[in-house]
Amino acid sequence: MPDIIPRPRRLVVGGGTLTLTADATISADATLWPAVRRLRRQLQDSTGFELPTATDPAVATFHLRATETLPAEAYRLTVDGSQVRIEAADASGALHAIHTLLQLMPPQVHRRAVVQDVDWRITQVVIEDEPAFVWRGVMLDVARHFLPKHDVLRFIDLAALHRLNTFHWHLTDDQGWRVQIHRYPRLTEIASWRAESIVGSELTGAPDGRPHGGFYTQDDIREVVAYAAERGITIVPEIDLPGHSQAAITAYPQLGLHPDRPSQVLTGWGVSSDVLNLEEDTVSFFCNVFDELLELFPGPYIGVGGDECPKEPWRQHPRTQQLMRERGLADEVQAQAWFMGRIVEHLAGRGRKAFGWDELLEGSVPDGTLVASWRGMTGALAAVRRGLDVVSCPDTPAYLDYRQSDDPAEPIPVGVVNDLQRVYAFRPVPAAATPEQARRVRGGQGNIWTEHIDSARVVDYFAFPRLAALAEVLWSGPGGDFDDFTGRLEVHLRRLDEFGVEYRRSDGPRPWERRPGIPGRPESDAERAAIIDDLVASIGGGD
Repeated sequence: MPDIIPRPRRLVVGGGTLTLTADATISADATLWPAVRRLRRQLQDSTGFELPTATDPAVATFHLRATETLPAEAYRLTVDGSQVRIEAADASGALHAIHTLLQLMPPQVHRRAVVQDVDWRITQVVIEDEPAFVWRGVMLDVARHFLPKHDVLRFIDLAALHRLNTFHWHLTDDQGWRVQIHRYPRLTEIASWRAESIVGSELTGAPDGRPHGGFYTQDDIREVVAYAAERGITIVPEIDLPGHSQAAITAYPQLGLHPDRPSQVLTGWGVSSDVLNLEEDTVSFFCNVFDELLELFPGPYIGVGGDECPKEPWRQHPRTQQLMRERGLADEVQAQAWFMGRIVEHLAGRGRKAFGWDELLEGSVPDGTLVASWRGMTGALAAVRRGLDVVSCPDTPAYLDYRQSDDPAEPIPVGVVNDLQRVYAFRPVPAAATPEQARRVRGGQGNIWTEHIDSARVVDYFAFPRLAALAEVLWSGPGGDFDDFTGRLEVHLRRLDEFGVEYRRSDGPRPWERRPGIPGRPESDAERAAIIDDLVASIGGGD
């Protein structure tokens, strides 16, 4: 039985294999050509076979056919003794079929150079497959620790390998601004780097004395967006507002509450008290930022943040209180809702929808806003009851920067233990949702925050194999057999080995993956549950 991850909906194994040779050819309908390019590149790299175009589909080794009988992203893959046939309604479905096809081949197919002495056999199968959820995502935070473009492209390849279709790119925060905005050059001249970083938690960590920074030019962004699109992935950029904005305020002090007070890009972690002011000029500033962003990211959703915005700075600021009275805003929660509403309205006027964290539910939320429920599943239930669509990403179990075991050798252990089995048990739909409400759950995503993840190889350690488990839940649906999954995972890890992924081994971190002497901030389940209960107390409709 082929060890495929995510598990296909229907799989029938034949009695033999198809041997791939240098004479292999390919044909495809025009709409599926992106999948042809993907397959060609992969096979040319590892096998050396060129896969020229066949004039007669009946004799081509690979034939990709468009069909209107399958839903979006679904595919039918047939391998018999003479041909590989892929049927799909769209390029995304064909791309998913390609990644399944690669799992029917020896793991060495994921190498980047020609591998000698491999018998390139493909298991004969009939697979009919489609995703359980339309939003199958992963969030990568590059604001806390910047990842160079080539590492982002590699991560996108890994997301596509696991049938994920959404890359949520967290581009700004208190600790850094990562996207070039031509109208406001100081955002990258000043806000894209910090003087040093805290190593460890905000409570016990120590500064490393090393400047850190980086940003993506607009040409970089265009390249990454196009690269992801070729792999069936839509990028959702996030500009975090009105909290988590200290880096932007450092570059443009007039955005903050105290423009005459010196500021710096935050070097520690946690939540900064430097929040945006509520002036019309500040709203206009970020509308201009989003206008440039919309030219770079063609997807329907744009991330606007909305999380963890302290209200006390507004409460203590006379000018903000004056603006609130003038606008008829009863409290600071309404003040944030006013600010976010202006941004969402601006995006809507340009044909886009806002994507924000579940703190948005503490105030009024404009129709069409997509809510990311991270504080447990309370936000997801509250949102669907209010007629809003939801992406479920509760910190337990969807935060992939949380520690993977109770082993004290885990590198800078943070949060509760989100081990592989807990991630695989994730259910994106709230148990109390009605069938109609359940349809508003678009899907889910894993979130990788990088306060304690300072390189691509550390991203590997925290993401895998947990992201493979999450991907199966989102593609195949929750409730799978964990023992069956781990059995297939043994083979899948060999694929990741060939790809070069430094995933966490089941027996714990290897010596060079540890961070001795840095205690982190581990929490018990009870401690974390109490924190979440306090955080979500102001969300209505989630009980």
